[in-house]
Amino acid sequence: MPRAGLSPTGVVDAALALIDEQGLEALTLSAVAGRTGVATPSLYKHVRNIGELRTLIAQRVMEEMTDLVGTAVMGRGGPEAVIALMRVWRRYAVEHPFRYAAMPPAPLTDPALAEAGGRLLEVVLAVLRGCGLDGGAAVHTARCLRAAVHGFAVLEVAGGFGLSEDLDTSYRLLEKTIVDGLLPAEND
Repeated sequence: MPRAGLSPTGVVDAALALIDEQGLEALTLSAVAGRTGVATPSLYKHVRNIGELRTLIAQRVMEEMTDLVGTAVMGRGGPEAVIALMRVWRRYAVEHPFRYAAMPPAPLTDPALAEAGGRLLEVVLAVLRGCGLDGGAAVHTARCLRAAVHGFAVLEVAGGFGLSEDLDTSYRLLEKTIVDGLLPAEND
């Protein structure tokens, strides 16, 4: 009989709290069990193993990002929506670096993550459709957009920008570079 009040959602909540505080490498079933006040074997009533827990965490992260990105771009179009997407993506990665690290690089290739990853991708592609991009052009642009935002945010979190110039100014330059370089000109 599962502990009253504990559920797969509660286990994921506890795991995310652990990750937020101690990093992804601290994630073990024993540590999550300690957080939830149960013995480790009791977690198996809620998750099959650490692999399933990692999958549930990745799903939650992608759901959080989809909600945040969707909200940020709502009512916006064109370059304004792209910049809103870029800003919220960076903010999530910087404010939740360990959660962000739990998102696998290729979620669409994992059947357990494809649905959540697909929803996030669909929001990105919808933003790009609003910029006149569709099909292969949208996919290529989405890849470049993801690489740019991910790379900047990961380097920022790791302290990879040690010079004194303002990071937000650098990021605005990245936004301008993406908008000017990847999106079709408005007069084309």
